[in-house]
Amino acid sequence: MGGGNWPKSAGMLRDHSRELDLSLQAVDLLLGAGVFLGVLSLTGSPVHGGERSLLPLGLASSLAWPVLLRSFDLYRSQRRQSLGSLLRQLVFVAIFAVLVESTAAFLTRAPVPRWFPLLCALVQLVGIASLRVLVHGVLRSLRRTGHNVRNVLIAGSGPRAAYVNEVIERNAAWGLHVVGFVDSRDGAPRLEVPRERLFALESMAELLRDQVVDEVIVACPRSKLDDFLPVVDQATAAGVPITLLSDIFGDLLPAPRVKRFGALPALSFAPVHHEPAGLAVKRLVDVAGAALLLILAAPILIVASLAIKLTSPGPVLFRQVRCSLNGRHFVMPKLRTMAVDSDARKGDLDGLNEMDGPVFKIRNDPRVTPVGRFLRRYSLDELPQLWSVLRGHMSLVGPRPPVPTEVASYQTFERRRLSMRPGLTCLWQVSGRNEIGFEDWVRLDLEYIDTWSLIGDLRILARTIPAVFWGHGAS
Repeated sequence: MGGGNWPKSAGMLRDHSRELDLSLQAVDLLLGAGVFLGVLSLTGSPVHGGERSLLPLGLASSLAWPVLLRSFDLYRSQRRQSLGSLLRQLVFVAIFAVLVESTAAFLTRAPVPRWFPLLCALVQLVGIASLRVLVHGVLRSLRRTGHNVRNVLIAGSGPRAAYVNEVIERNAAWGLHVVGFVDSRDGAPRLEVPRERLFALESMAELLRDQVVDEVIVACPRSKLDDFLPVVDQATAAGVPITLLSDIFGDLLPAPRVKRFGALPALSFAPVHHEPAGLAVKRLVDVAGAALLLILAAPILIVASLAIKLTSPGPVLFRQVRCSLNGRHFVMPKLRTMAVDSDARKGDLDGLNEMDGPVFKIRNDPRVTPVGRFLRRYSLDELPQLWSVLRGHMSLVGPRPPVPTEVASYQTFERRRLSMRPGLTCLWQVSGRNEIGFEDWVRLDLEYIDTWSLIGDLRILARTIPAVFWGHGAS
């Protein structure tokens, strides 16, 4: 197999990357301090005069963004990341920055308005996002012209290696240059890359010693992984990053994420990977929203409880075992809307079930009390579930929690409804509820899971208000 020469164009790449990182951190720090002083002057708060309570808030405002950006790994190279993805991550950082600055202002009792942390974070978001857009655009333009290039060595010579090479050639803005391919000598019959750029596995140590290699991409079939262990060993010893394509495990597995299993690195395969930062914000919204709604709903709960107690014998609350995340059982409270012997009478009503699949629903269920029918129409019976949201069993938005007997009848793909925390409201809830068949109900839940976003949750919450008011599809 042949050899070849390639340019040593990336010798100082890592140094340049560190310089850019440090420069961005310094600019972000100065921007934070400048924004703090600027917004402070707008509020009329004293900037001078020894206001010690402002010092911790000033430090929090200045340091929050650089620390959070470092925590989210946003100072590393973004050469393969889209601008949209980067901006979404910056929005998440802004939300956390507001929480940090608000906490600092509260704990120190700083003499600033309540909206001060929010305005600081918004101005910093605009400034940092504008800078990142500028840097992103400049670097992509430079890479298209051959500057700021990373040299890539591809391990493999078959279809996967050819595909990696094609993707790199299509994305010139990534600034990647394929310097060659390495493979064993028995790979020649499956050769799908230029022979003049192919090197023997045995020459890996020599290649790393004599040439500039910034990254090794392992693009071989699973059957040949053992053959490429020397490539991984040599690259690791030389401190060269390694990228392993996950499709070696088959086309059915979703994209993985790197985690740790004790001391060992591990690949996590999940049908849908949601950003941890986004889920953390979702949980914060759940706690704050559920607490606020419980306070606002207290008068309604008191009146409803009295109505239930005065018109029907039995407890005010109905507690039922439901399935939460990944099928965990929890006890979900509701305002009781049926007679106390409703479970015993269910067997006599099986023939009247109006829902397909494992769900049991009757539009004019004779077990429902007059007060219960009113509560159900406007979903008031579900208000106690806000307590389940606070406890972490449920979320404000998510697939409705099923009962264990329903889950026992699920087909395998239907169990994916349990891969996200169940919610007080969902797409099914705002799309007609009992007027929708079980198959479409499952489809809506899976659509929600696959396309989840914080903005999507806000849209569903907004649609829930008129759906509850009009009682559409309720029974």
